[in-house]
Amino acid sequence: MANCSIHCAKPWGSRPDVRPGFADNAFFPSARDMDNLLIVTTGGTIDKVYFDAKSDYQVGEPQIGRILQELGVAFRFHVIPLLRKDSLFVDDADRQLLRATIAAQEETCVLITHGTDSMVQTAQVLADLPGKTIVLTGALNPARFDGSDAEFNIGCAVGAVQSLPPGVYIAMNGRIWDPRKVRKNVDANRFEAID
Repeated sequence: MANCSIHCAKPWGSRPDVRPGFADNAFFPSARDMDNLLIVTTGGTIDKVYFDAKSDYQVGEPQIGRILQELGVAFRFHVIPLLRKDSLFVDDADRQLLRATIAAQEETCVLITHGTDSMVQTAQVLADLPGKTIVLTGALNPARFDGSDAEFNIGCAVGAVQSLPPGVYIAMNGRIWDPRKVRKNVDANRFEAID
């Protein structure tokens, strides 16, 4: 059996008096910010319903509310089902509608479910919304499928949205990505860093 060692940098440095979870730590949003998570759904594979083996589908009801309820999360959430589109068909007008919808809400922690094909472009449009921590996530397989990555990605996104400073992020494939430094590798069906 091989030895494995992981070394993580402490974002709070070497100061023992400032650690995650303490009220005086400016790195993490306050627990009050996560009293109510804003979730905006736009469709994508995470919400797809397939009707036959020929891949005939439609984007169905948002699945994230059901998933979070079943997991028994310890925060309130508010779901706005804004769009029901495959992300290949999300256009600039849709992105501006999403931006305006988020800007009009009081919540500072925002999770967006989105199709993976144009998730990066949407994240870049939201990049300069002030005072909000926004995390986009989705799935490479529908949430209704056994073995879907949907629950895992949602869990990563929930962790990210309550622990990262204001800005826009993508939570996919077990990583938190800067939308300026990531792309979807369609052939490999995963997200990967770009230079």
